[in-house]
Amino acid sequence: MGSAVKVRKGMEAVATTAAPDGGYAWFVSLSCFIVFGLTFGVIKVFGVFYVEIHKYFEATATETSWITSIAVATIHIFAPVASALSAHYSHRSVVIIGGLICSLGVVTGAFARNLVELYLTVGFLNGLGYALTWTPTVTMLGLYFEKRRPVANALASAGECIFTFVLTPLFQLLIDSYSWRGALLILGALQLNLCVCGMLLRPLKATRDVTCVSEVKAEEQGFSLELLTKEDSDQSKANCQETEQQRISERSDQGTVEVCLEDPEGIPNSTKDPNCRSKRAELRTKILRYVDYTLITNTQFMVYSMFGVFAALGFFAPALFLIPYARSKGIEEYQAAALMSISAALDLFGRLFFGWVANLRLVKMVQQLTATVILLGTVLLLCPLASSFSELAAVSTAYGLVYGATVSIHITVLAEVVGVHRLGSALGFFMLIRSSGGLLGPPIAGYFIDKMSDYGMGFIMAGAALIVSALFLLLLRQIDHRGQGSSARNHHMHTDKLGQSLGAEAKELGMT
Repeated sequence: MGSAVKVRKGMEAVATTAAPDGGYAWFVSLSCFIVFGLTFGVIKVFGVFYVEIHKYFEATATETSWITSIAVATIHIFAPVASALSAHYSHRSVVIIGGLICSLGVVTGAFARNLVELYLTVGFLNGLGYALTWTPTVTMLGLYFEKRRPVANALASAGECIFTFVLTPLFQLLIDSYSWRGALLILGALQLNLCVCGMLLRPLKATRDVTCVSEVKAEEQGFSLELLTKEDSDQSKANCQETEQQRISERSDQGTVEVCLEDPEGIPNSTKDPNCRSKRAELRTKILRYVDYTLITNTQFMVYSMFGVFAALGFFAPALFLIPYARSKGIEEYQAAALMSISAALDLFGRLFFGWVANLRLVKMVQQLTATVILLGTVLLLCPLASSFSELAAVSTAYGLVYGATVSIHITVLAEVVGVHRLGSALGFFMLIRSSGGLLGPPIAGYFIDKMSDYGMGFIMAGAALIVSALFLLLLRQIDHRGQGSSARNHHMHTDKLGQSLGAEAKELGMT
């Protein structure tokens, strides 16, 4: 071995697993479909509970909205933890545990005596369960699909729409029949299905490089590796030590990272403390295996994360306040609930149609996402102008369609920004950074609602936040454009130098 090794893509060994793009991958997509419905679909439906809880505890709009905000923020904050746990144990086990926590949180919340207890149960515990179920499932979906990833993501996220469409009138009926406490008990039982979704997440068959990682992990825990075939086992062992040592580096914006190998014979004589460097490299290896913290040095990823922060400010408030806004305009409760169902139906169409359009690659996905985000913000800014049921139905139709178009591709864009081999850690960090927007969005909207005594202010705040988020997508596009221009210039310079050297050699040959 040399004294040091330059590694460009240390973690890409994990990405060499062949994505089936079919077969059992569709069962993983089905699992993700249900997970979307029982997590973010339920968050949308919570507007029905919001009205009843608001009345029952005689609280302000800001105080009641904290329930949803805490749940959304907890999902985002614990997403990196879910990614790390999935890497250490398995996606399946983490999702099953998350499903149990969801059910426990909602069932316990049914017996809450005040809003603080609802914050802790339906807010924090439920959000923690959502983080442990949603993040690993979406990561597995990205690993199972490559060519059809945009369509797979769109189909899976459609679960949020269909569950919202069905559950909104259903929970309004359950609240009328059993009160909001009884409806929460039924919801807690329903969320046990998340455990079934976890059971569907069968580990993807690994290629040689992935089995090397699994073998190291199995040897550390004292287990025999059953993923390897007999032929692959002998060949992978020879490369396993070198692959594990190389995984301490990750591709970054600046290029490659030099790391010292763990083999003492490979360390240069000039090194004063070889044991210290070896231990440091070993520690970094273990950390990077579970959490790819080098993403924070990726300019494109951080710009996209800032888009996520401002988008989260506007994503969750409209669904929470649509039903209360309709009720404040004198619309009957079941008609108000029907607005969410109308929005969900068009949301479903938007996800499927625009997911299919994205799969055609007619335009860059960042450009498509930018256009849909600007349209979504515009629709929300116009929402307070509607007052009758027909006008609100038209706004709900436009909102659902454009929201579906936005949500169907934003995870796919993240995969393009960082690469699929880093999607697990990137999704966790993206959710963590976005958590501030998810936490503050509904309470900020609630503050303006309380001050102005008008639910329409919540839509104005959400629309303005989305317009601001689109500016970061435009910045990301500029960074991509400059990066491509720089690469092209470097390529031309290299070609020119090569041509000059070949010309000089030809002249020398001609003189001889």
